[in-house]
Amino acid sequence: MIVQQTKKLLVATAAAVAMSAVSVQFAHGDEHGVKVGFLGGFTGPIESFAPGIFQGAKSAVEHINASGGVLGGKPMELVTGDSTCADATAAANAADRLINSDNVSAVIGPMCSGATISAANNAGIPAGVVLVSPSATSPAISTVEDNDLLFRTVPSDAYQGESMAKLLLSKGIDNIAITYINNDYGKGFADAVSSSMAAMGGTVAISEAHEEGKADYRAEIGSLASSGAEILVVLAYANGSGQTIIRQALESGDFTRFAGGDGMPEQSLIDGIGAEGLEGMIITRAGSPEGQGKDNFQMMWKAGEFADSAYAPHAYDAAFLLALAMQKKGNADRDGMSEALRSVASAPGEVIYPGEWDKALSVLAGGGDVNYEGAAGNQDFNENGDVAGLIVEVNITNGELVEIGPIM
Repeated sequence: MIVQQTKKLLVATAAAVAMSAVSVQFAHGDEHGVKVGFLGGFTGPIESFAPGIFQGAKSAVEHINASGGVLGGKPMELVTGDSTCADATAAANAADRLINSDNVSAVIGPMCSGATISAANNAGIPAGVVLVSPSATSPAISTVEDNDLLFRTVPSDAYQGESMAKLLLSKGIDNIAITYINNDYGKGFADAVSSSMAAMGGTVAISEAHEEGKADYRAEIGSLASSGAEILVVLAYANGSGQTIIRQALESGDFTRFAGGDGMPEQSLIDGIGAEGLEGMIITRAGSPEGQGKDNFQMMWKAGEFADSAYAPHAYDAAFLLALAMQKKGNADRDGMSEALRSVASAPGEVIYPGEWDKALSVLAGGGDVNYEGAAGNQDFNENGDVAGLIVEVNITNGELVEIGPIM
């Protein structure tokens, strides 16, 4: 499976985000829709990820609206905000606008961990609004005192870090250097990789933070290289420090082998550095288990002529789950949203897969329960609002990002 954004998708989403609000319009019926916020990193270090993730949520809304909408025929509308990913204040302000000016019922996002924590603490939790992130992975999110309002459809980096360590050791790589972006995402991920490597008998020769946005990381690279590690693990973003560090490490000859986390599998990384220097790079990211949920999503995704995108399935699930929660409780009020969300995400209930909005409406109208099995797999939330999920291996081969399969 090739993980690559299409130019068509990038252009279309950039144009949409330039507007103050993006509504996925209903084909017919009540013109007054139910508003759900989408808070994404449309600018900043993950801006090339954002269009695909947004399209995942948008696709769910389109499917729901084409099948009759929510709450007796109302259109579901997405209203967007930009967290910038890198600026916690901007994330809080964008969340505040969505919640207190646009009056959304719930929020999909933010995408990045620090932005998610800031948006939740400063806007979502005080207003009693549920936030469901499709891509924020820091273990710190699990410990936010959130009054059961903060959820995510992607597994924590506590799990991804363990999976990365297991993967590297299975390839005979037992001595690594780690450079990580100095934020909630980077630190949590690095700690998880380090502790897992130690527990499994590997060695982290050095693990150092770096700041985003610098033009020159040669001093940091030199320090990492002096450790004698055989491979550099880069826990950062493809459009930011991650790309710069790998390019400068190749130029200096300090490292020739690289691994990376879920902030790195982007075509822009290959375009910016070149395929030759990245050949064989090992990457981990959240994936989707085989099954009806994944099959349904991929069928619809391909029909829309969009390439596969990291975290698009998780965004689809976030949007679909919120729609199910509102339908379950019979209104779009903020009160009771988290309880309804937990109910529709887990057993018992009639299994609902992506695209099966008609079936969900029928079951709920008859007084039954539903259990959503999503595009990204089982979305049973634990007490912290986390899901188990699945981590997959991605390799850069011949200038393409190729998904190898689950890390077992």
